[in-house]
Amino acid sequence: MELLCCEVDPIRRALPDPNLLYDDRVLHNLLTIEERYLPHCSYFKCVQKDIQPFMRRMVATWMLEVCEEQKCEEEVFPLAMNYLDRFLAVVPTRKCHLQLLGAVCMFLASKLKEAIPLTAEKLCIYTDNSIKPQELLEWELVVLGKLKWNLAAITPHDFIEHILRKLPLPKDKLLLIRKHAQTFIALCATDFNFAMYPPSMIATGSVGAAICGLQLNDGDSLTDLLAKITNTDVDCLKACQEQIEAVLVTSLRQVQQQQQQSNPKTMDELDQASTPTDVRDINL
Repeated sequence: MELLCCEVDPIRRALPDPNLLYDDRVLHNLLTIEERYLPHCSYFKCVQKDIQPFMRRMVATWMLEVCEEQKCEEEVFPLAMNYLDRFLAVVPTRKCHLQLLGAVCMFLASKLKEAIPLTAEKLCIYTDNSIKPQELLEWELVVLGKLKWNLAAITPHDFIEHILRKLPLPKDKLLLIRKHAQTFIALCATDFNFAMYPPSMIATGSVGAAICGLQLNDGDSLTDLLAKITNTDVDCLKACQEQIEAVLVTSLRQVQQQQQQSNPKTMDELDQASTPTDVRDINL
């Protein structure tokens, strides 16, 4: 008889640690250090000469689709975008290297958050082999050096559980609210207008937008409570939530327009692409 182990069980995820979740000192510490991990400037104005905001959006959309297709943890994409923004805030970068930088940032973020991280070879395939594994590994060291090896950045996902546990909402609705909030956080990460917002504000605004979208809110009292949980100014929180909702509307409208304008030939061409979003135009 052969003693062959053929376990195919899915990866088990760790449950939230109540010792961390119910200790308000953890939330206080997150709020204290979160701004250390923000890009220090609007780099399109003072650092980058070759890269434009629309290029960042294209690469961010590609990165999001890669993360979704690979079923990465929800934290991977916002963390990768944090690395990308922090790098671009200090290093002038050519536009032909932007997709390579995005791949490197996903590579690093998945190493930090995934049980089985993305491989260099797989990421190169998603670039339609426009970059080589060795090139990605070389850039990994460059990015690590510029980030000073400080990769444990605070992201909006770090606040979600702390916020939800303090809200007087039915437990059977929390999972749905969490999913919607995670979608809003990913959407914010694709938009440069949110790059310098504190993660706590994005998290609070995303939870508020999710609750409003599900029609579970009871007016201004909920907004006041959300602002109190993360020590956020009420007016700033309202403005952030409205901006998140506006970005969602714009995104949905763009998707509808693309579907209406697309023809069978165009769709066939998209289906044949080796990468979910073709960002090769940036390299031209």
